[in-house]
Amino acid sequence: MTTLEILKHARAAAPSLSVLSTESKNVAIETMASELEMSAPAILAANEIDMEAAKGHISDVMLDRLRLTENRVASMASGMRQVMALPDPAWRTLESVTRPDGLRIDKVSVPLGVIAIIYESRPNVTSDAAVLAFKSGNVCVLRSGKEAWRSANAVTAALRRGLEKGGLCEDYVNLIEDTSRNSARELMTAAGYVDLLIPRGGAGLIRACVENATVPCLETGTGICHVYVDEYADLEKAVRIIVNAKTSRPSVCNAEEVCLVHETVAEKFLPMMKRALVDDRAAAGQVPVELRLDERAAEIIPGTPAGERDFDTEYLDYILAVRVVDSLEEAVRHIAAHSTRHSEAIVSENPENQEKFVRAVDSAAVYVNASTRFTDGGEFGLGCEMGISTQKLHARGPVGLRELNTYKYVVHGDGHVR
Repeated sequence: MTTLEILKHARAAAPSLSVLSTESKNVAIETMASELEMSAPAILAANEIDMEAAKGHISDVMLDRLRLTENRVASMASGMRQVMALPDPAWRTLESVTRPDGLRIDKVSVPLGVIAIIYESRPNVTSDAAVLAFKSGNVCVLRSGKEAWRSANAVTAALRRGLEKGGLCEDYVNLIEDTSRNSARELMTAAGYVDLLIPRGGAGLIRACVENATVPCLETGTGICHVYVDEYADLEKAVRIIVNAKTSRPSVCNAEEVCLVHETVAEKFLPMMKRALVDDRAAAGQVPVELRLDERAAEIIPGTPAGERDFDTEYLDYILAVRVVDSLEEAVRHIAAHSTRHSEAIVSENPENQEKFVRAVDSAAVYVNASTRFTDGGEFGLGCEMGISTQKLHARGPVGLRELNTYKYVVHGDGHVR
């Protein structure tokens, strides 16, 4: 089908999904998750074709994002069941007031309608986005990147079979067939069909959607995430946090890209950090982290001299920019100038400095003595996420079920006239 035909089907399906009971949605999610598990061989076969086609065209780190395994498919199904267990956000009375004349005004949460998601080479986003949209009462229109399309198509086919087996409309979950840029433009300008557009991918994709969309667009963020090692830091703790934030999965948006170190601990801490990120990893046969150092850091440890853009780059790779700062205030100023407002952390045992950092840093998630890698829907108890919003309206941080609802006012009278 053409993109327009898919959008028309999605719009037609939205009213029936919006009023579906919680029980009916939960039964359908279980059926979809089971179908996903049973379809694992077909999904993995499609993913293998995607992997072979992508080799030599995308980096090894991005290939890891594209790769599916039996465990990852099982985790996708598990994530769906976690969402199933969460409270239904739709049709809740958020507030209620009775006016002096007896008129009762209820503020009620309602689904948005049709949500379009444009994403790149992560096929697991297919099931995450579908289940979040479905549980919150929204029809989803998915547009995968071409590298992951076969995988996304196999996942979508399983989910639609699950809906069909449950006696529900397959058009609650849709995948765009056209992977050219034209289909992305159609979604960005699909006024009357799309109620919310969510881009999930790199800076280029997000910028294109924000700048060109004529439908409401939720800006999900690239992640230039910082960890600041304060003068009062427990340095062993700081090393553990930075190793996790940088190396546990460098290809994701909540991975650390910049380390700021207070000058009073730099001479002791930087060699500790280099040993953990570079020497120990190389000795263990792991990819060492390339350290891109400002002039002061380069006087203490060896590494690559930082270039003009190194503190403004989301590497998504085993690269870490490092700067020595004079004070907490300088660290906060650096973050304000270079951050994408995603996730930042302070490592400090000083409560006053912790509080200053938390209040001064204007990002969606701010951490005290913890890795930035926790900025994730599953880790926040949301089951999974549509993405991490770095804007302030209408959602911020991990976008889960509640963020996929809006509200309306339901007014009850008894022949009232004004």
